[in-house]
Amino acid sequence: MKIASTIAYLSAALVAFANAQQVRTNTLKSTPPFHPKPVPPRDAPPKAPRLCSTPTGAGPTTSADPPTATLATFGIPLCVLTQPRALPTAPYGTYGITTSGNQVSLKLVTVGPYSTNVGSRIYLLEDDNNYKLYKLLNQEFTFDVDVSQLPCGLNGALYFVQMDKDGGKSKYPTNKAGAAYGTGYCDAQCPHDIKFINGEANVNSWVPSTTDPNAGTGAYGSCCTEMDIWESNTISQAYTSHPCTVTSQTRCSSATQCGDDATGNRFDGVCDKDGCDFNPYRYNNHNFYGPGSSFAVDSIKPLTVVTQFITDDNTANGNLVQIKRYYVQNGVAIDSPNINWSGIDPLNYLTDTVCNEAKTLFGDNNQHKAKGGLTALGNALKNGVVLTISLWTDHAAKSLWLDSTYPTNKSATIPGVGRGTCSITSGVPSEVQSQYPSATVKHSNIRIGDLGTTTGGVKPPTTSAPTTAPTTSTSAPTTTKTTPAPTTSTSAPTTAPTTTKATPAPTTSTSAPTTSKATPAPTTSTAAPTTTASSAGSVGAYGQCGGGSYTGPTTCVAGYTSTTIRNGTRNASPTKWPKIHESIAYVHPMNFFCRNCLNGNFGSHGRAESLHNIWEKR
Repeated sequence: MKIASTIAYLSAALVAFANAQQVRTNTLKSTPPFHPKPVPPRDAPPKAPRLCSTPTGAGPTTSADPPTATLATFGIPLCVLTQPRALPTAPYGTYGITTSGNQVSLKLVTVGPYSTNVGSRIYLLEDDNNYKLYKLLNQEFTFDVDVSQLPCGLNGALYFVQMDKDGGKSKYPTNKAGAAYGTGYCDAQCPHDIKFINGEANVNSWVPSTTDPNAGTGAYGSCCTEMDIWESNTISQAYTSHPCTVTSQTRCSSATQCGDDATGNRFDGVCDKDGCDFNPYRYNNHNFYGPGSSFAVDSIKPLTVVTQFITDDNTANGNLVQIKRYYVQNGVAIDSPNINWSGIDPLNYLTDTVCNEAKTLFGDNNQHKAKGGLTALGNALKNGVVLTISLWTDHAAKSLWLDSTYPTNKSATIPGVGRGTCSITSGVPSEVQSQYPSATVKHSNIRIGDLGTTTGGVKPPTTSAPTTAPTTSTSAPTTTKTTPAPTTSTSAPTTAPTTTKATPAPTTSTSAPTTSKATPAPTTSTAAPTTTASSAGSVGAYGQCGGGSYTGPTTCVAGYTSTTIRNGTRNASPTKWPKIHESIAYVHPMNFFCRNCLNGNFGSHGRAESLHNIWEKR
């Protein structure tokens, strides 16, 4: 199976936006294979093998093997020509995208001979011309992930969006590219930085970004329902429901319809941009997820993420009423912690009631309910959604909504404000990109199946009612960890996969990732930087613990020590430096970048360089 790639370039002399979305006639470049793992229904008989198409140069495979998938890219800007735009192909290594068996890796910065690429986004396809549509109701979606190299400010995301199966090719005659070239993207942020929408170039009223030299916004946005399965780094993670009132990919053309932040219309658009999220830290469980063995889920180690979509009648035709999550790490199933705020039902999964109560307690605008809640989301999941994987930095809000105190001018002790331990000065894209160019997220063993079938011998944890009342402060949270029947593997079942072929097709900028996703409107802080302290009065991983005008706690949690970084600020740094690139170099995940890191060359001393000084392992 093969896929095309597209790249385009922006010029100051933009021409009419109605030019068609064409493709070049040269041969598409072969792409790296990727093997997701479909899971057969419970008690299903084995399927007879059949031939399926394969990448260029590969032999035929049967359905007894993992279906082969390949990657392609869709670029950001567009060629300014008097002829209809042609979408050229490109090598995938240029975009930091690599595969190995059933694993796909996305690297933050890739330096090429003519350009530097930052971030990427990929989609899964069913065949050469169509995206794979996942129907998630009464199913569980499972994958393995390694986020150990993602510090504050980065977001390694895996999510579903209601894109057209063919990328809009049949709907819009001027779209000659289609899914093979990664066209038709949309999400609940109604992004304006998509360069082709509905088969037309989005150049009308184009305004370059003030923070990203390779991005900008056009007059149109591209909206659709979105389900964020996993937005994450080593500090925080969340899953989020984003319903919309539109039922398919829709081009918005006004600030009101698009819900533009810049004009104060965030809550007027067709989609719920904030969404209803389940972030364990935000729900006052500060010891559940993070770097190190002191957390119930250790973000430095690979883990398996299981998300279940429960309907009111336990069928794929019912209404979505619950979204549940549990994890598998070291062969042990770990349940999500119960919500630990008074005023919200102490459950460990999302329901419309939980969403409504959280919006009230947190003081957030309840657009989730206004846009139809889980029922509206469920309708999209019933009809089919496209799997998307991305790695990006946030030019709008620096990912503070994911891993820090947000809004930044409020106390982290206020319910809903604290989302993680990262400093409110963290997440600046230029700093993240320069300090962590080799940051990489790895996804593998992607599978979907009936409830309880995707984790092999590891049984789902049994959820029980909480035995203690939730709190209204950041007191010691409670987590739930259940040990299932012993197992020797956390990999996917070895049963024969279904005959459906699957193929990720990435879209990426030649320099910067696409529009910020799931980002609430940023709030300017006038207060001194602060960090969230742990329940015992100690500063958590990578949080600020001294320097400047800081007046908060100065004691670090176990495994971390106070370390001076840039501008005299002191942060809680790991006592043991994380090892990277299997070399002898140990680099602070917040404050250092590797010298010659891209080539894996650290010299004879394993040297790492900070903004102001050199640290060497002795």
